Amino acid sequence: MLPFVPKEFEVPAMLETPAFRLRMLTVNDVVKDYDAVMSSLEHLQRQNVFGGTWPKSTLTLEQDLIDLGWHQKEFQTRRSFAYTVMSLDESECLGCVYILPTEKPDVDAVVYLWVRQSEYEKGMDPVLFAAVKDWITERWPFRVVEYPRR
Repeated sequence: MLPFVPKEFEVPAMLETPAFRLRMLTVNDVVKDYDAVMSSLEHLQRQNVFGGTWPKSTLTLEQDLIDLGWHQKEFQTRRSFAYTVMSLDESECLGCVYILPTEKPDVDAVVYLWVRQSEYEKGMDPVLFAAVKDWITERWPFRVVEYPRR
């Protein structure tokens, strides 16, 4: 199996805009991530980010911690890349971006993203999507990228 990204590729550590900062999602983000997810539960389910199966109302802080640990390890091993979307002062998680491999032979990566309900209502979703699309095009080694449900 080919690696998701070439060995020599330097994975971007961050994307910073005037509105937010993307950086690797880690276990240290669990409290802010959990707040973003649970305060936006119905909104995220309606957005159908991952096919309507996420998030569940029964998600616990411990389960979120496990999920974040898995995302962090996947990032470190370059198998997939989960970024948290943070306010510039790092006080609040605004959402997440996931860059994932796919088994489709004609597609290099699949990108999912979401913003918490309060940011969605402020119009941040299309701003994040445009910034991420440009970033993927300019900085990542993918030719064909899918953005499901976009």
